[in-house]
Amino acid sequence: MHDEQLVERQAAPQPHQLPRHIPRCKLIPPQLPDFIFNNGGTSVAFVFETNWDSEKEAAVFSRVNTLKRQFKHLYVAVVLPTGEQIDSFNKSYFKYGMELGCPTFVPVCDPEMGFEKIVRIAHARGVCKKQDIITTMRDERAQAVECMDAFLRVLTSIPGIDSHDANALAQAIGSIEAIAKASKEFILENTDLSTEKAERIFRFFRDPQYYLSPKIN
Repeated sequence: MHDEQLVERQAAPQPHQLPRHIPRCKLIPPQLPDFIFNNGGTSVAFVFETNWDSEKEAAVFSRVNTLKRQFKHLYVAVVLPTGEQIDSFNKSYFKYGMELGCPTFVPVCDPEMGFEKIVRIAHARGVCKKQDIITTMRDERAQAVECMDAFLRVLTSIPGIDSHDANALAQAIGSIEAIAKASKEFILENTDLSTEKAERIFRFFRDPQYYLSPKIN
């Protein structure tokens, strides 16, 4: 990258100047993205073109094409203060066959606005990531509750076995399959169930006449 661009990049706000609520970032050497933000476990990379020059368009789009293969979340902020630069950028965008949204280009009027957009995008990505994690945890919790409900329904269908007994079996032995394979002796050794209840559980999973007969609790 040419010296004038390096000077402009060095003039961009430094991480220690950012308010505390803004995600922390690292300034990156020119051969990599100009910024990488890490917020909520998500890394977001940015190319920041502070002075669009049509004579350097080939280098810019070549760099972007290389980086988009390396980073899942890549954005390109481009400062376009004049109509002439906007027209030049638009022609170059299609000339080099860029795919819409891959990566996302963010045209801005000045470097200050560009850096503000970068910070806002990085923050929004982090919030989305956190929400995805929360949603996943809720789904997993719901599935666990459903599985436990099904577990309890199966075991409490055995005559004389209540929810306390079912929970004791779950904690000591585990799955329905493991309980079905357990011997009476193993059930008695590992739970507080009575001999009669252990016998009922053992018969329930092995005697068709027993588990197919009408149950009266």
